[in-house]
Amino acid sequence: MTNVTSSSTKEISDLSATVQDYLSLIYVMERDNEPVVGSRLAELLGVTPPTVTNTLKRMTRDGLITMSQDGTHLTEAGWNVARVVMRRHMLMEWMMLETLPWSKLHGEAHQLEHAISAMTEAALMEQLGHPQTCPHGNPLPGCEQAVAAWVPLTEIPAGETVIIRRIHELAEENAQLLGYLETKHVIPGKRVAVVEILPFNQTITIDVENLPVTLGNAAARYIFVEWSLAKLPPAAAGGR
Repeated sequence: MTNVTSSSTKEISDLSATVQDYLSLIYVMERDNEPVVGSRLAELLGVTPPTVTNTLKRMTRDGLITMSQDGTHLTEAGWNVARVVMRRHMLMEWMMLETLPWSKLHGEAHQLEHAISAMTEAALMEQLGHPQTCPHGNPLPGCEQAVAAWVPLTEIPAGETVIIRRIHELAEENAQLLGYLETKHVIPGKRVAVVEILPFNQTITIDVENLPVTLGNAAARYIFVEWSLAKLPPAAAGGR
């Protein structure tokens, strides 16, 4: 494999689809200040921890990441490639939006993102009007400010009404969850009311089009909503 330490993103095709998948997940974790943990990567990718370890070693060798006592981090080359992978993935989702169910977009785009060229990427950006988010509401690289004011559903008190804006990338990795959210109309653009919060069993019940939907906090924390900043507690209003 070509060492990409000083290479341009034009050479993304030199990287395997597997490495590109790792880069995109590490990108999301680093962007959101989450530690890059091997066991978490194994869970998200559906592989064994030893497989993750071996892949990360190869990525270190090829100058895409660094691994030390301070953790696992993308290099400049790793960031550059990861941004391209993420942008192409999101553009593929937009391209298929009129053809596939919303919950299927992520999985299908995952198959196609590795195949498009820089020319196709640029053409799609132009054709789609330079979108700032994907159909799930996640920001294209460089457009993070577009989603900065949205907060997790778990931060909203009972009795408030909000608009769903984003289903986080890490939740997109759960195809069953996406299918459930689509079936219940818990998708970007929907106005919902927080009906009940039960801390003892870690659930939130929301009203979606006059129907109750109960979500565990583990899922609800990845659902971001628009809510008046005037109502946010100081810590939440400040953003990340």
